[in-house]
Amino acid sequence: MAKTRHQQIRHNTTLAIFIAIILLQDFVPFFGNIPLGPLSITTLHVTVIIAAIVLGPVDGAIIGGIWGLLTWVRAFVAPSSPLAPLVFVNPLVSVVPRIMIGILAGYTFILMCRLFKVKYIAAVSAAIVGALTNTGLVLGFIYLFYRTPAVAQTYGVNVKHLLIALETVMATNGLAELILAIIIVPMVALPVLEVRRRLEVN
Repeated sequence: MAKTRHQQIRHNTTLAIFIAIILLQDFVPFFGNIPLGPLSITTLHVTVIIAAIVLGPVDGAIIGGIWGLLTWVRAFVAPSSPLAPLVFVNPLVSVVPRIMIGILAGYTFILMCRLFKVKYIAAVSAAIVGALTNTGLVLGFIYLFYRTPAVAQTYGVNVKHLLIALETVMATNGLAELILAIIIVPMVALPVLEVRRRLEVN
């Protein structure tokens, strides 16, 4: 069904708000990226997942893509960690995983809603898939493209132990980002969805 003019305006306004939040998170220190040694724990994936749930996979991919572009640009001009200028200058590492968060989280929410009819379960599932997509693809691409001494050194290991170091990051940073998403995504996304539903009814 085609959207009415008012629905389209509300949709575009919501999309603009998510874009503004992503920009704020990316530019305000310790708000979107929390540096920890050579690594950086991010909270921006939570916003992308929420956008994918509220607006759908396509808009979730747009929000994720904007985050990815910001990550790519920052890798050149204002890196968030010592690792960033080594790996995030590659769009496959900085941009593609962020886009995939929106796509996979959005479609996961839709699928789980159809299967279980319980939005909370669907939101938690989307949070899990989105967080794992981000961490898994970023670390996977780093291992695939950057098995180099310079990258290994940022993790404090040699190239032979880079895989173990990345697995450790997955189990620490990745776990922290996963738990953050599981807690925050349902708390924010579901009330926003309900507000949007009531506005559409009225």
